[in-house]
Amino acid sequence: MLYWLATLSDGGDFFNLFRYITFRAGGAFFTALIFGFMFGRPLIDLLRRKQKKGQPIRDDGPQNHFSKAGTPTMGGLLILAALVVGTLLWARLDNGYVWIVLAVTLGFAAIGFADDYAKVTKQHHAGLSGRVRLLIGLCISAGAAAAAAYMHPAALSGQLALPFMKDALINLGLLYIPFSVLVILGAANAVNLTDGLDGLAIMPVMIAAATFAVIAYMVGNANFANYLGVHFVPGTGELAVFVAALIGGGLGFLWYNAPPAAVFMGDTGSLALGGALGAIAVVTKHEIVLAIVGGLFVVEALSVIIQVLYFKRTGRRVFLMAPIHHHFEKKGWGEAQIVIRFWIIALVLALIGLATLKLR
Repeated sequence: MLYWLATLSDGGDFFNLFRYITFRAGGAFFTALIFGFMFGRPLIDLLRRKQKKGQPIRDDGPQNHFSKAGTPTMGGLLILAALVVGTLLWARLDNGYVWIVLAVTLGFAAIGFADDYAKVTKQHHAGLSGRVRLLIGLCISAGAAAAAAYMHPAALSGQLALPFMKDALINLGLLYIPFSVLVILGAANAVNLTDGLDGLAIMPVMIAAATFAVIAYMVGNANFANYLGVHFVPGTGELAVFVAALIGGGLGFLWYNAPPAAVFMGDTGSLALGGALGAIAVVTKHEIVLAIVGGLFVVEALSVIIQVLYFKRTGRRVFLMAPIHHHFEKKGWGEAQIVIRFWIIALVLALIGLATLKLR
């Protein structure tokens, strides 16, 4: 919205700054951050009054989790509100990629909200039907994938770019939509599975998002794309503004989610943020890089898949409890120890992901 102030510029004054993505990204970050600080406590108080007993705690979970009983959930609403305000104010609203990612984010947020609402009202950890979640998620992801394929340059539409290989493209053809759906849906659910400890999911999400802000900016700039040997996707640079708002809102949320958490993100936040990461990866043609940058989320999801499949086959468990962060809890690791170590892993993976921009 504020981008249009650039039309008031004669080329050398303050209004000219609104032409620059970096300036508007900074504005989006601070807008979302201040929004989070201002409205975090009122939102938590509102959620506490409405939910009363807060998020239900699993009976088979680690014993220390029972002390968290009564903590309200749906804190992802704070991130989303800050994100939407920051994006609408500072991003170019004539950019289709911004609307694709925003639609995916809000679509998965709606799924998560319905799931959280069901859990809170039933006071049971089983919320919305898995089939319903999957069906709606498939529709949202397929719509976003089709829109992205339509907007991509003709030479890149339906193509899969490979990291470390400058000119390599795999023509997926009709399989491109299903593949993109898998990326978006998989990212949403992987982040959702990671959100099990105070502060565990939000920091790796912000780290991965910051990495993709750099990727989106570089991919959307012809000079940088040519220098780094990545495929140029015009318009993706504007997603850096979206990501900046996400990080600002995320930090505002983390202020209240730091141990001991005053509020949980809930599926409202985790599904939305994971979906956003998946959508950005699809739009920027860096789907495989997401598996590297978001490797922590991949491991969390794989731990659940392995646990379920192995148990069905043998009646035994590979891990003491899945997702894998609960396994380490059962082994005696402290919550803060797990969270900080997982943050470190997320940061290392992000740096490896950034290295793919130049190692081509």
